[in-house]
Amino acid sequence: MTDVLTVRAALQLEVFTRTEVRVYAGGRNLDRPVRWVHTGEIPDIHRFLTGQEMLLTAGLGMGDTALQQRAFVRRLADAHAAVLVVELAGRMFDTMPQAAVEEAEAVGLPLVGLADEIPFVETSAQIHEVLVGMRVKQLIAEEATSQAFMDLLLADEDYVGVVRELARKTGRPVVLEDVAHQMLAYGGATPEADRLVDEWSAHSRAIHERHHSLVTHGREVPNAPAASFREVVPCARQPVILRGESWGWLHLLHGGVQPSPAELRTLERAAAAVAITLVSERESGARASQRQTALLNRLLLGDIPGEKFVSLGLALGQDLRGRDLIVVTVCSGDDEPAQDHALARLLWETGRPAIVGDTGDFDTAVVGLSGPGDAAEVRTVLAEHGLRGGISRVVEPAALPLALRQSRSAASVAAAATTAEVRHFDDLGALRLLVALSEGPELRRYVEDELGPLLEHDALVKNPLLPTLRTFLDCGGNKARAADALFVQRRTLYHRLERLSEILGLDLTRVDNQQRLQLAVRGHDLLRRPALRRT
Repeated sequence: MTDVLTVRAALQLEVFTRTEVRVYAGGRNLDRPVRWVHTGEIPDIHRFLTGQEMLLTAGLGMGDTALQQRAFVRRLADAHAAVLVVELAGRMFDTMPQAAVEEAEAVGLPLVGLADEIPFVETSAQIHEVLVGMRVKQLIAEEATSQAFMDLLLADEDYVGVVRELARKTGRPVVLEDVAHQMLAYGGATPEADRLVDEWSAHSRAIHERHHSLVTHGREVPNAPAASFREVVPCARQPVILRGESWGWLHLLHGGVQPSPAELRTLERAAAAVAITLVSERESGARASQRQTALLNRLLLGDIPGEKFVSLGLALGQDLRGRDLIVVTVCSGDDEPAQDHALARLLWETGRPAIVGDTGDFDTAVVGLSGPGDAAEVRTVLAEHGLRGGISRVVEPAALPLALRQSRSAASVAAAATTAEVRHFDDLGALRLLVALSEGPELRRYVEDELGPLLEHDALVKNPLLPTLRTFLDCGGNKARAADALFVQRRTLYHRLERLSEILGLDLTRVDNQQRLQLAVRGHDLLRRPALRRT
């Protein structure tokens, strides 16, 4: 049952079946709502109308002349009457005055004639009974809606849950954006709404800002120029007010099919519920981070494929559709200052859509790219801000699980470096194998077999030799370069290399020995990388 009584529905009530009812004018507006019933036989009855009334009259106040009748109809239209119902039983008119018909058609006022008298008191009673019944049902529905949102708040749901419930109750797509027009949540997705979301900035900034003074909650503002409404705003929106300030907007996407008053009231209550959810998390944004972390963990565990991850990310306000993707993994060691929220903040500042979460020992982000070369720019931004991590290859959604492994491998290598750096997976070379081996006992055994005697020696002396071996190998076995890098004389280096050969039992001048030791040293660094932050 609709939540408004229209002129058309009112004319179908029992009392009107007792006579012949004819619509003389304004038939295109029979779906106007009727808010009240008024009767009167005076010329200035319009002064007592407040809008959306059904006026019942015998026509005594309409006047005898065409001029008076036109003026009477025009004044009712200006007072926003819903419909004029005239008895044509002979008390004033036997037929509807032509002047009244012409004027009513011109101003769009429904004009109805009754062939016989009917009791206006009974007419009012029947209409008021329907209106009261509708109001009771409306109050019951509003109470149920309020309770539904209250249940969400009591269950500690956040604004994503409110958006999802609003979409479910109205059957329409819903978008929540902040004051910077950044989409934060999207529920009730449809293909038509998806296309609108694709160009969200244009919709939110251009269309709504151009029409904000003409459209309120999807309804026209009285007295606005008709030409202003040639372009229909495809949604209704409600501000989210937090502590007296505008925090953002809740959009109900209707595609031109205007929402009902009940849906608009539901929108208002949802906006209030969003504001309540934000009170406890405005400073930290912890709940949104938890949502994204949970989604990333589902991808890591193989619970959802990459395509599903992208679809679910859209519900969290991050549109990764139709983009090339990379995975960024960032870590922080105990000897470095905390980088809480640094990755999310940097990606947000660059305007790139991203799902960012804390996946235990790493901060991980799936980032949508805007074009060729964008991955290199992301790497540069992270490096400039001193983050330590890794970046995957550019992939499509289906390959996201593989990209996650790539970025974590690169981040593991970066974590073992002596200085903060951002490594790309393609730059790892043979280190990719070492990272894979580091997850099991094989690499530990290899390192112990190759470097065990040296590590035992270094544990008992003040001047360890492993740094000298690492520098010598990094210099490709070039003794002159190694001495310069260590800031020692060549004689000192020669002495150290001889001592290393004795301890390891290897000829360090041989290339094959250098290669095996290089792998062992790199493996040792990976196994002893700084402890990674965990929750």
